[in-house]
Amino acid sequence: MSKLNGTYGKMTHYRWIICSMLFFATTVNYLDRQVLSLLQPILEEEFHWTDNDYGTITAIFSLVYAIAMLFAGRFVDRVGTKRGYAWSIAVWSLGAGIHALCGVLTEQMTGLADAHALRMAQGADIVGQIAMISVTAFIICRCVLAVGEAGNFPAAIKATAEYFPKKDRAFATGIFNSGANVGAIVAPLTVPVMAELWGWETAFIIVGLIGFIWLGFWLFLYRKPEENTKMNAAERAYIEQDSTSEEAGGASGVTDKKMTFRQCLKYRQTWAFAFGKFMTDGVWWFFLFWTPAYLKAQYNLVGTRIAWPIAILYTITVVGSVFGGKFPTYFIDRGMNPYAGRMRAMLIIAFFPLVVLAAQPLGGISYWVPILLIAIGASAHQAWSANIFSTIGDMFPKRAIATITGIGGMAGGIGSFFIQKGAGMLFTYSGETSLRFMGFEGKPAGYTIAFIFCAAAYLIAWIVMKLLVPKYKPITDL
Repeated sequence: MSKLNGTYGKMTHYRWIICSMLFFATTVNYLDRQVLSLLQPILEEEFHWTDNDYGTITAIFSLVYAIAMLFAGRFVDRVGTKRGYAWSIAVWSLGAGIHALCGVLTEQMTGLADAHALRMAQGADIVGQIAMISVTAFIICRCVLAVGEAGNFPAAIKATAEYFPKKDRAFATGIFNSGANVGAIVAPLTVPVMAELWGWETAFIIVGLIGFIWLGFWLFLYRKPEENTKMNAAERAYIEQDSTSEEAGGASGVTDKKMTFRQCLKYRQTWAFAFGKFMTDGVWWFFLFWTPAYLKAQYNLVGTRIAWPIAILYTITVVGSVFGGKFPTYFIDRGMNPYAGRMRAMLIIAFFPLVVLAAQPLGGISYWVPILLIAIGASAHQAWSANIFSTIGDMFPKRAIATITGIGGMAGGIGSFFIQKGAGMLFTYSGETSLRFMGFEGKPAGYTIAFIFCAAAYLIAWIVMKLLVPKYKPITDL
């Protein structure tokens, strides 16, 4: 860096402005995503949902998100980072806002006067009708949200690759990815309060409006590095320091070849990344979507009473997001190539979620015990996530990054679909049959089974990834 400063003058730091924009976008993304889970205890009473109904809503969101991720990456690669991100947040903010219409639609279609009438309805026919209409309405809204949100990570990862050299990408990814934690912290402190004061519909409307405010700043601030007049030659040279090796295929004209999904899928590196996402993304979403329901089922915590436990849980996860992205540099600075250093760090990280195994056995002490253990597991996920995203930049050229991210995101969404739907079915079944497992009965037994999977998923993912790509091998022929 000092050499660059000496050659070009003092370096500007515009790349960190871009990183902060990515951070705020991811914060808004997770605000929008978490509103439903925080309102689930209220909505299940108003609309007579079962855990299976709620699991269906979250599962279909995950599936649509998965499919959209496949095309979102290609869309961002085709139209560029700025336009791709703008379209993404506009669609998901619209999707967030229209959730507020689900109650009105249910009232109109059932002929009931208001929310109180929905809640007090009795009889299998009308209750079934309320549940069916409301679930369908929320699924439609979640689909719009999913299509928009699918563009967040492909666009953010592509922007990071454009504005940061390889050695800084995991750290930058960790910073913007911590927006997920901040969104998950802010949401429980605000959403239940808004729901209590003004009704649950207000929460969806407000978080939707926040996304449109971000959109205005993004359109004003973002430029490609080579077109950005706010940064100087020193910063541009710092960003492009490894571009020669990264684009080595350009000399043979490979850079001009059109990239297809079939091309991407012929590489073991693609499958390694996709399997890692398939196994672990659903764990994070399980914690995000089901922790409020868990606190209600096992500790009877609802409304504003869940605010501080959920907020503290995600406050702790910020540590994993930021420092997990920096962790591989310890090994890279000691001579390992970026991929090897990242895989070493990810192996160590994969052991931390095992503490979730103790969440149920020790949960009788206080609800704070499972909250803190889940927080450690979720923090490990964020550290894992920052690094698994960065393995794409280690192995693939820049022009392939968003597409590969989309493929991995699709795999993660499919994995989450199975976890969310499976969890809803499991919790409904365990509650109705008083299932017994490891000394627990009913829904607590169901949560015990779910936590076992969440604890082991990362080690399974790492082993398969290592088998598929045992050594660093960058792709140069895309």
